[in-house]
Amino acid sequence: MHVKALIGRLRPASFGSRFIGLAILFFCCNGFSGTTSAADLQKRFEAIAKAANGKVGVAVELLETKKSILLNGKAPFPMQSVYKLPIGMAVLHEVDKGMLKLDQLIQVTTNDFVTKLQHSPIRDAHPLGVELSVSNLLRQMVSESDGTACDVLLRLLNGPPSVDHYLRELGLTNVVVATTEKEMGQDELVQYRNWATPEGMTRLLRMLHEARGLSAPSREILLRFLTETSIGPRRTRGLLPTGTRVAHKTGSSGTVNRLTRATNDAGIVTLPDGRHMAIAVFISDSASDEVTREAVIAKISRAAWDYWVEGAQ
Repeated sequence: MHVKALIGRLRPASFGSRFIGLAILFFCCNGFSGTTSAADLQKRFEAIAKAANGKVGVAVELLETKKSILLNGKAPFPMQSVYKLPIGMAVLHEVDKGMLKLDQLIQVTTNDFVTKLQHSPIRDAHPLGVELSVSNLLRQMVSESDGTACDVLLRLLNGPPSVDHYLRELGLTNVVVATTEKEMGQDELVQYRNWATPEGMTRLLRMLHEARGLSAPSREILLRFLTETSIGPRRTRGLLPTGTRVAHKTGSSGTVNRLTRATNDAGIVTLPDGRHMAIAVFISDSASDEVTREAVIAKISRAAWDYWVEGAQ
């Protein structure tokens, strides 16, 4: 119970009652209530993760101090559409170098369309193809998680290896981009080739926050697209206070034979005092339903929020 709530429950009574109330208040103020340490928070993550009935990886980091808490943080997980975050960074890096222009028009043909089972508002709205700017494609890929936009941008970058090379130049070895969206749509096991560790993803988020590998204007563009997304409202944002700024990218696989290979969210949460929390929650090979999986991400995010907001430095 929060201290303020406890104080509100104290009522004028006998000396003994007041003494007991003050004793409880003393213990609360000295770390005996709620999440009070990194070890406590990790245990809280473990308890929440059990509901996923699968493998859960978590990394949270207060970017201003670089203090972090991990759960399976060094284990690899399939990213699914979370991999559009590093792809977006690689695209904007090319814009910074002058190799691409945001207003440059790109022809999207029917050959670029991902499979019908994959998410693509571009394909659905323009079944005969369309011409779109790099900026529009980037927004569709990040904010709408459009698979066709992703593959067209990968084509402009000369394929996934160029994104992987960009990540290695940043010093990241635990975030890997290896395939296209269309390839993932043709074989569900291909998604395991695009992987990240939760720790690697929060490190990438820190680089984005610090505009490492990107210019400041490009950083702002990507953060805006990540914030404007309406996808995944019940994940990281699900239990946070209304109005909290969350710049995030989700990732989801289909469910085959009651097994869901990826339910993910990763992003930067702005705390009430202006500090920033990077968080990555990956759930793989889960036998639980979607409501449960998303609730696991929301509860872990809220636990981390409470930890940092209620006094952890």
